Amino acid sequence: MSVQKSNTNLIQLSDQQFRAINKAVSDPRRYEILQTIAGQRNCTCVELRENTSISAATLSHHLKELETAGLITIAREGKFAHPSFRRDVWKSYLSRLSEL
Repeated sequence: MSVQKSNTNLIQLSDQQFRAINKAVSDPRRYEILQTIAGQRNCTCVELRENTSISAATLSHHLKELETAGLITIAREGKFAHPSFRRDVWKSYLSRLSEL
């Protein structure tokens, strides 16, 4: 998803990205994963997998949905993946919700 900065230092979310975020956080398991990532400075997918009762394939699917929505980025280091929370996107999402 492409993002643009506005004059208020918030990212301008496209309608498509706003809908993708809505879809991503509407799933309880995905929201739980997002909370875990947001609460940790440096976590790995291995740690996420160890703390959930879902398969690696299901975790991978959920992470892909969160990444596609722009809520996380995933840095890859060899065979390890490190997801990180995009607070700038989250703040822009919350700001747009508050406009309703």
